[in-house]
Amino acid sequence: MKQLKDLLFGVSLKAVSGTTAIEVSELCFDSRKATSLDVFIAIRGTQADGHGFIEKALGQGAIAVICEALPENLKDGVTYVEVEDSQKALAIMAANFYENPSRNLRLVGVTGTNGKTTICSLLYQLFKAAGYKVGLLSTIRILVDEEEYETRLTTPDALTINRHLALMNEAGVEYCFMEVSSHGIAQGRSEGLHFQGAVFTNLTHDHLDYHETFEEYRNTKKKLFDSLPKSAFALTNADDRNGLFMIQNTRARKFTYALKSYADFRAQILEQQMDGQLLKIADQEVWTKLIGEFNAYNLLAIYAVASLLGLETLETLQGLSKLKTVDGRFQYYVSKKRITAIVDYAHTPDAIKNVLSTINALRTGNENVITVVGCGGDRDKSKRPVMGHIASEMSNTAIFTSDNPRSEEPGAIIREMEGGVEPQNARKVISIEDRRQAIRTACKLADPGDFILVAGKGHETYQEIRGVRTDFNDYEIVKEELEKQEANA
Repeated sequence: MKQLKDLLFGVSLKAVSGTTAIEVSELCFDSRKATSLDVFIAIRGTQADGHGFIEKALGQGAIAVICEALPENLKDGVTYVEVEDSQKALAIMAANFYENPSRNLRLVGVTGTNGKTTICSLLYQLFKAAGYKVGLLSTIRILVDEEEYETRLTTPDALTINRHLALMNEAGVEYCFMEVSSHGIAQGRSEGLHFQGAVFTNLTHDHLDYHETFEEYRNTKKKLFDSLPKSAFALTNADDRNGLFMIQNTRARKFTYALKSYADFRAQILEQQMDGQLLKIADQEVWTKLIGEFNAYNLLAIYAVASLLGLETLETLQGLSKLKTVDGRFQYYVSKKRITAIVDYAHTPDAIKNVLSTINALRTGNENVITVVGCGGDRDKSKRPVMGHIASEMSNTAIFTSDNPRSEEPGAIIREMEGGVEPQNARKVISIEDRRQAIRTACKLADPGDFILVAGKGHETYQEIRGVRTDFNDYEIVKEELEKQEANA
């Protein structure tokens, strides 16, 4: 049991009705889960407003309410606390409830449009291999040392974050690497956390359905760096045009990394092959299993973070050479007929351009590139024609298909993608709504030596159509289709 007054420490209060000197059992922002002696935090969400469920939460036993607007009728025996921002209040209260677990960790946050999952996941790999107990909060999974927990959000809700950070404390975890999305920052989910470092990867077209303008998207990312303490480090990609902007007002120690500009940490690509690339970092050559310029940036950021956290150069470079590809991030399978299928999470214009640039650089002759790609429903619509343009421009054949249509009509999404295709590329485009059929078609079109890119879903093991999720794994399906066709040949 916790005292409500202690949980409210650091929260900006507007008004209080009742006493805060009461003991509460849990924090709750879903009225359906409210039970006896809980505190219910009413949050204004994109789909529903928690203020409309206050009565339901109280009916299920909640004894205190945190809200941005007090109800007209206040119940006797219930404590009402009016705050400036319920989402921020939840995050601060969650940290207090779990006794501020991030203070006992060396927590590093990674933000940017692309690269967050790869950098966090590989930092976890690197530090585990170096003998440390490590935590991971990522799109793919939550790891408390070696214990795995399921996750669906890039940045989970504040209660989930702090609950798992507390588990990390119990497990003796020293380092934790956390993806920090623009949604998470905007909704205050990272409030109350104590970061020892933050990394900015890049900023490209994404999430404009939520942020409305690119400037708002950029400024939201910047808030992570503005909130860092003097003792933390701020590491930014100097090759990105927004890189230096991110660290303008930070109190943290500033560091840069780059492949093309002057920076504190630099790398050079010496050689690329299908099974890896040779990099030069800190005047040392290191062979890595990850390919592509985008991965060179990721690996350099990882090296920089490790250095700033105190790992020795030789140990870090040796560790980089042993890192394995993250599921759904340029994950490839080579069939017996030498058809290379690549599955990648690329779901933004910049990401798919980077992946296709890497694939085209690996071509040695007349190999074809066949791209299977879609765009998610109920998300940023403005990027759909751009994605269609890039896929058709940089591929020999582009098959437009469904990603996760969610509540939208798959055909309507595909038509918006087709709108970005230039006339000279129209003959290269095939549209097939059924994603499995699209992948099967790509496999039938491929000849020995060709490349198939299946983009957009990466690590996801489901497809969501009209609100219903069904099992769907791009990597397993493309591998199965290639094996099936070879067996029938």
